[in-house]
Amino acid sequence: MKLVVFGLSISSSWGNGHATIWRSLCAALRQRGHSVVFFERDVPYYANTRDLFELPDNHLVLYEKWEDIASKAARELDDAEVGMVTSYCPDALPATQVLLNSAAELRCFYDLDTPITLDRLTRQLPVEYMGERKLRDFDLVLSYAGGPALVELKSMLGARKTAALYGSVDPALHYPVAPEDRFRADLSYLGTASPDRLDALRELFIEPARRRSGLRFLIGGSMYDDTFPWQPNISHIDHVPTAAHPAFYCSSRLTLNVTRQPMASNGYCPSGRLFEAAACGSAIITDVWPGLEEFFEPGKELLVARTAQDVLDALDEPPEVLQKIGFAARERVLKQHTGAHRALDLENIFHSLISQPAGDRGAVPMQEVS
Repeated sequence: MKLVVFGLSISSSWGNGHATIWRSLCAALRQRGHSVVFFERDVPYYANTRDLFELPDNHLVLYEKWEDIASKAARELDDAEVGMVTSYCPDALPATQVLLNSAAELRCFYDLDTPITLDRLTRQLPVEYMGERKLRDFDLVLSYAGGPALVELKSMLGARKTAALYGSVDPALHYPVAPEDRFRADLSYLGTASPDRLDALRELFIEPARRRSGLRFLIGGSMYDDTFPWQPNISHIDHVPTAAHPAFYCSSRLTLNVTRQPMASNGYCPSGRLFEAAACGSAIITDVWPGLEEFFEPGKELLVARTAQDVLDALDEPPEVLQKIGFAARERVLKQHTGAHRALDLENIFHSLISQPAGDRGAVPMQEVS
């Protein structure tokens, strides 16, 4: 199949989780014989932090203005099996119009931020990547979140057919490596600063650091400033390139996963960082959210924390216990959560719909791919 995507960014992993997801998925689709054309607006923020310049055996189209590539987008879609617009695509509205008018066999929307989308709609805030008709005109709506989000996409946004397509990891890029001194810590956290993660970070990262002044804590991620409640034993690295993620995870005794509040409330929405750390064999401690056990077994493949004391108890575990948990998480990821698994899911979803007449696609029962 040929897949044409209009997305946020695949060329820069700075400050967004979309890039690494797409890189893993594109690599796996390529290995299965499919091709991807990815359209990305060349904005300065990502241009200045670009860490990918081409898609091997696929095609990355960087552009400054939609008008510059509108005709090319139409041509690429006309011989594509699948056209796709994603959440936070800066040109989602014109891209949607071109897609709906194209000869693409399947017209798809992929919301990689479903709980954020639904939260904004509930609070009557604008969602810039959707037009007045919301998702009614797409043959398929893919969602990064499963569970109740799939129902709400249909009831709130008019989606006719929904399926979950969770994050994944490329095991060729994320695997156990030797620790590096620059990343050494007792507890690490990798993530961009976000107000809706702050309460959880206060409880699960800041408070443990305050109570254990003799331990070292490390944050990797952008957009933190002087208003963040820093402690003397917390170090900060403004940006950790994707290539350095394995060393970051493998250099700490324990790494923390904190989920954005809308995603935690919805549940069934594992962060890409969770799969990355697991693939590296790192011992993970995570906040708790509905559906977590669908992806990892708490107590065996990762640890869960509701309070600062839970984190401190985990830090007191013997090294061999944490090592065993990290190995179990890596084994689970390699069995179920790689880009190859998601590519096969995506292929099966697409084939099931492309084989049906266009008029029948809306009648297909809802399904969730886990």
